[in-house]
Amino acid sequence: MKVTPILIFLFSISTIFSQETIFKKYDSEIINEVRDISIYLPKSYNKDSISNFPLAIVLDGHKLFDLYVGTSNYYSYQDNAPEQIVVGIDMKNTRTKDAGYNIITSELTPDSKDFYRFIRDEIIPFVEASYKTSPFLTIVGESLTANFITHFLREKYAIFNAYVCLNPSLSDDINTQIESYKLSNLSNEDNTFYFYIAGNPYANDKKLAKIKKFATYMKTVDVDNFNVVYDDFSDSPSSSSLISEGISRAFAKVFEIYSGITKNEFEEKIKNLSPPDAISYLEIKYLDIEFLFGSNIGIRPADVFAIEDIVLDKENGDYLDDFGTMILKLFPTSEMGHYYLGKYYESGKDFKKALKQYRLGYGKMDPQDPNADLFYQNVERLLNKEN
Repeated sequence: MKVTPILIFLFSISTIFSQETIFKKYDSEIINEVRDISIYLPKSYNKDSISNFPLAIVLDGHKLFDLYVGTSNYYSYQDNAPEQIVVGIDMKNTRTKDAGYNIITSELTPDSKDFYRFIRDEIIPFVEASYKTSPFLTIVGESLTANFITHFLREKYAIFNAYVCLNPSLSDDINTQIESYKLSNLSNEDNTFYFYIAGNPYANDKKLAKIKKFATYMKTVDVDNFNVVYDDFSDSPSSSSLISEGISRAFAKVFEIYSGITKNEFEEKIKNLSPPDAISYLEIKYLDIEFLFGSNIGIRPADVFAIEDIVLDKENGDYLDDFGTMILKLFPTSEMGHYYLGKYYESGKDFKKALKQYRLGYGKMDPQDPNADLFYQNVERLLNKEN
């Protein structure tokens, strides 16, 4: 039976730094309760009519929502992660009922199974129908709810791309719980998945041993598109600090592909590539960003320059044509593709075609762009050659 959500009323809207948090009371037919949810919309949400935004479901919203939103804002401001739509579910008085499980068998309780369906069959469809979401979904939980979110790995088809498990409280029967996950199915999906585990050195020995055992197994899973990270936080000053630090470290891993090319990325993955492979690497990086996160961010000049030296220095710059064509294909409004095509034709003494490309590139630039005059020097140089 199709479940139709009922929204009782809009409780309030607060605007903080031009971002919007909407507080709603959601009347659930599955759990037969009215639940408080918070929906954060990033600052560019209403300004950008084209982009979609990744969705994060934050359990324990009463204590983790603001922390996650703050981290999301910082990472997106630094251009290290896309802006996200964040949904926090308040569980202050219901978390034991919502996320409970049998400590012996690891099975969810009847109430927590209903809460599971509440997230899967009501909250996610409602948000996806109401807001501009991309296909990339994250779910976050701490302690009891961190264990709860692992049960979504039992789905035949993955619902979430990223799982952030902070200090999980796991059952005694870890083996049975792990065996119930359908991890091998992930290899059949054209997508990328992340599983982040934050340990807790301040936990009792039994809990810590279960976390380590769980993390060890998860890291041995041989699925190419399933990325597992375990941080033991042995140097964390307190159990409280590891939660905020854990969310930040999870961001760094989950959205690593979104970030601009770092020195380590260049040294480990790009430096020794041939020009065609370096060009392909950059193209795939930006196609993945758009596919995963719904973000057409435009090509970063710094990423182009990171590849430029390889294209210019190896094989006499013969691949400048491919480089410029790739940039134009992905980012037709950018002047950079025309620049490299111009360099290609100029190096081959075809000054007429080079001049055309430089002019096309300059025509796409804002006259107020501080680089516009510098770019026009390419046009002037070739005009002088014609004369």
